[in-house]
This record gives sequence, C-alpha cells and structure tokens, in this order.
Amino acid sequence: MPLLEIENLNITFDTGDGTVHAVNDLSLALDRGETLGIVGESGSGKSQTAFAILGLLARNGRATGSIRFDGDEILNAPARTLNRIRAERIAIIFQDPMTSLNPYMRISDQMVEVLTLHQGMGRRAAEAEAVRMLDAVRIPSARERIRLYPHEFSGGMRQRVMIAMSLLCRPDLLIADEPTTALDVTVQAQIMALLQELQGEFGMATMLITHDLGVVAGFCERVTVMYGGRVMERAPTDPLFERPTHPYTRGLLNAVPRLDRADEAMAAIPGNPPNMARPPRGCPFRPRCAFAGEDCAEMPPLSQAGPARQRACHRTAEEVAA
Repeated sequence: MPLLEIENLNITFDTGDGTVHAVNDLSLALDRGETLGIVGESGSGKSQTAFAILGLLARNGRATGSIRFDGDEILNAPARTLNRIRAERIAIIFQDPMTSLNPYMRISDQMVEVLTLHQGMGRRAAEAEAVRMLDAVRIPSARERIRLYPHEFSGGMRQRVMIAMSLLCRPDLLIADEPTTALDVTVQAQIMALLQELQGEFGMATMLITHDLGVVAGFCERVTVMYGGRVMERAPTDPLFERPTHPYTRGLLNAVPRLDRADEAMAAIPGNPPNMARPPRGCPFRPRCAFAGEDCAEMPPLSQAGPARQRACHRTAEEVAA
C-alpha cells in the first residue's frame, strides 16, 4: 500500500474574476522511502496540491477527491486530525525560509515549540534535541547559534534551520516546496545533498516540488510533470530525461541550459501559462504546443507509454520524440 495516494483531486478557488481551477483530476502515489519530483511552471498546481495534503488551502479554496495517507483519508479532515498529522508524520519545507520563520522569536524557541507541542518533551530535553538536529544539518556551533534570531543567519543557513525543524519529529513524508529557490547554485547543491543524506538516515519519503529540472535529475526516482493543473506525463527519472514523450516535457527539457550546446540559442516555450479562471478547452497546453491538432480540443486521457510511464497527449510518443 502506498504511503500517500491521491485520486481525482480537484482544487478550485472562488475569486472576483471567477472560479480558478488550480488542480484538475490529479492522481498520484508515493511509496515509503521514495523520492517523487513534481515539476512544472508557476501556476501548474504543484504547491496547491501540497497545501491540500496538509489542509492548508486558503479560505476561498475547495478540494474534492481523495487523499489517503497510510491508508487513512485525510482530505478535508477535521483540524484536530490534521494538527496531529502535521509535523509528526508529514512535514513541509516552504519556499522562503525568511518568511517561514518567525522574525520575533529565537530559533531555539521556534524549534522547542515543535517538540513540546507534538512530542510532549520538556524544555531542556527539547532544546538538546533541537541542537542535535541543527548539528545534523551542518549548522556550525549549533549550541551557541540556536539562540540567534532568523535575520542573523544567511539564506542557506535559514534553509538548513527549516530542514532541521521539519525533521524534528522524524516524519514519514517530507514535502519540499521549492527548497532551493532563493539560494545560489553552490548552496543549492549543498542543500540537496543534505536532504538526500537525511532521507537515507531517517528513511522518509520525499515529495520535491520544483521547476528546476537539474535538481530533479540528481535527486528524484520518479517525476510527475504538471501543467494547467493536470498531469501531462509521469515516468521514472532517467527514461523521462532520455526520451520525453510529451510536448510540454520536451519543451521544459529543451529550455535547460547545456554546456555541450553553448553555441546554440536557449530554447523557450512560446506563449504564457493558461488563465485557470478561463482555462482553454481540451488540453491546457494546446495554445502553446507545436504538435497541436483539432483533436486537442478534447482532453486526452492518461495512457500507458512504457514501463511505469504515462502521458496525456493525442500525438504518439514517436511523433513527439522525432
């Protein structure tokens, strides 16, 4: 049985411009100890999927379908149930560590609060455990620096603090939502290597939400590609990178700078992501797709495209890969 199983998830938001269809009929599964990458442009529904799992959608948001965690239905579960699951069994690293940490509280107080609330520890034991976790994420002089405020850390160090906080309760599932967005390339590599090491140490499953395909290539076992709130393609990482079978996946990979093509202009996907308050009919990628035809006015179903591989496209894999 998968640790996390999502079936036919739909997320909508009521706005002044109409109903925004952020996620449409999303289904995916994540096994224990596995690393799943969810990629796509901004607005593709990646983060809202994570918020639905944790019951953190905005007040104007509605979610239908099914999200089962360890066999139990948690979509729209009571706050009391979700409060018990959050941090203890499912943890999240948000995009911006500066806005995720309370600027008015010392790091020690924020970490101790997690352990006293969710693990019932006393102050002294909780602080000792917090120092051990800061040591685990390579914070130098953790015993002294735990007394500092967030603004006294660099961006990379704040992200390490967020990772440490998310792992305090040894969760079964870690959701990392763009964990390296604001960091330079060297620090990005350090953070991802650290996450990979800690995942092996704690045996947790990881859902990595990102637009950085380079990070996915080095970290994830499987990839789900989203666009317009829908799954366009999903596959094991290596086959996806070697031979993308969906026009959108191909466009994303062609847009990645490569050292062996330094003399070529960087490719870009023409057009803009869809307005999900007025989504296009049929395949959401149709207005930007070089392979679009009249049949794309109907949304193609997810179909098998090889071992452990699915795609939603009316064109054949051979046509797209040619």
